[in-house]
Amino acid sequence: SPIHARKPLILVGHDARFLGREFALLTAEVLAANGLQPQVFDRDTPTPVIAFSVKKRRAIGAVNITASHNPPNYSGYKLSLWNCAGAPPEVTKQIEARADDLLNQGWSFTSSVAGSFRCKGLDGRPAYLDRLRKLVDLNAIGAAKLKIGLEFMYGTGRGYLDTLLNEAGATIESFHDYLNPSFGGRNPEPDSGGMESVRQYVLDQKAHLGLGLDGDADRFGVVDADGTWLTPNQILALALYHLKKNRGFTGAAVRTVPTSHQVDSVAQMLGVKIHETPVGFKHIGALMESEPIIVGGEESGGLSIKGHVPEKDGILACLLMAELVAMEGRTLGKILTDLEKQTGEFHTTRINIHIEAAQKKAIQKFLSKGVEKIGKISVEGFIKTDGYKFLLPNEEWVAFRASGTEPVFRCYIEARSESQMKILAKACDRLLKSI
Repeated sequence: SPIHARKPLILVGHDARFLGREFALLTAEVLAANGLQPQVFDRDTPTPVIAFSVKKRRAIGAVNITASHNPPNYSGYKLSLWNCAGAPPEVTKQIEARADDLLNQGWSFTSSVAGSFRCKGLDGRPAYLDRLRKLVDLNAIGAAKLKIGLEFMYGTGRGYLDTLLNEAGATIESFHDYLNPSFGGRNPEPDSGGMESVRQYVLDQKAHLGLGLDGDADRFGVVDADGTWLTPNQILALALYHLKKNRGFTGAAVRTVPTSHQVDSVAQMLGVKIHETPVGFKHIGALMESEPIIVGGEESGGLSIKGHVPEKDGILACLLMAELVAMEGRTLGKILTDLEKQTGEFHTTRINIHIEAAQKKAIQKFLSKGVEKIGKISVEGFIKTDGYKFLLPNEEWVAFRASGTEPVFRCYIEARSESQMKILAKACDRLLKSI
């Protein structure tokens, strides 16, 4: 076993949600009562910092009480393994089965008052910041005298992204950089709506960039100098371009099934091999552990790079975009436009198609057999790696995945023009509702 003979140290962290610390301390109490040695982070902590701390401290894993970018009334229990990566289903299913067995045997646990347990604490911030100083050229960012707006969404990223950009010498303006467990009444997600305050700042102050983090800082949001919110798909393509061209990274790239093929086109242009994995960063992380990967990412807003942990890191992603603008002296939009002169345009969207819960299995059965056409467009290929992906002419495609938490099918679409993207969106909606 990779953790054979290691000290049974397990790290426990939490995000900025209501009762997050109390859940973390109760988790630590149960772990300690069962022979493990928990250490609890001293404040709400970004997911990438927890992952990096596992590696740095040679822990056997970590528990993170977080619901990431989801609504404030959600919470979650996330397990990271000894290699910093999120636990795959084959691991979590064993834990769930063991928990069921114990409960069926009448297992019980008498705890102290929730939140009153005390154990050794830790501060993951210094070591993590030192690591990012090695991964990103802060001097280049400082020399470019960048002006940047930062959106923290009341989450864990405060004190990390702002600290490094201040250290670099950038001029920054921070928004929502304090605790608010209700996240101001909206999801802590740095999408186009969540980045509106920063977008206005960028336009009003003629800033170079707007950068944002979700609730646990593993996802990113980026606004260009003209106020355009750039999609995670575009940021992944830009990260690959930057790391290969400007930083000289070698290796392959990896993306998930519903992530843009613009990444593939940039990879082909640069002579880089591309891998496709099921949805979930744990699959990307597993590949990053097995071979050199320049960058791995997904359309939902997470990426990591060679030499870092196999876990999403929004802080690093934001710094890389600042580094790219600084090194090239151009806006991200201008760089994308020049790339598209070689690869062509890519337009992506994701729509949620609501269904009756009872229809879910019937729709999955129908799609699993494949379809000949999406609207009037013939299907040229069918991929069932994760969900149902239909390849269309001219490098266009659509993919369907059932939500695990809502009566919704997520439909991912990529087209070569905005008008074609809208045609495909209508065709996908009609297809599901006709089943």
